[in-house]
Amino acid sequence: MHISQKGIYAVEAVFDLAERNSPEPVRIADIARRRNIPQKFLELILASLKQAGLVESRRGAEGGYLLARPPESITVGDVLRVIEGASGLRMEGRQQEENPLSDLWRQVDEAVTSVLDRTTFADLVRAWRDKQAQAVPYWEI
Repeated sequence: MHISQKGIYAVEAVFDLAERNSPEPVRIADIARRRNIPQKFLELILASLKQAGLVESRRGAEGGYLLARPPESITVGDVLRVIEGASGLRMEGRQQEENPLSDLWRQVDEAVTSVLDRTTFADLVRAWRDKQAQAVPYWEI
């Protein structure tokens, strides 16, 4: 499997929107700065995600992007299929004809797809917040 940099950026951008989960739109420049994503590239990514109905945009001085659905209903698989295409979630270099390892590669594909399709952005935000809460610095004087 190969997930392109574009796919990684897309997941990071949706995570950023899910983490904020605000009714107010988030500016592209803010997402780009926080996630270290080139702004022009992010504009193209968000346009694709908007066309797919995963994010929506608002125009104007207070405009920006927000999730079109609750983070509980958007999976990592949803985002990657928009960016990578359905075949982009399959193992790279796998031969089409049957061979001794065909069943193994099918099982790997199914396992990876299962993880991506059951992991929502709400799950990711919750896990990240839990991890940050555990990383409280210990100060001793």
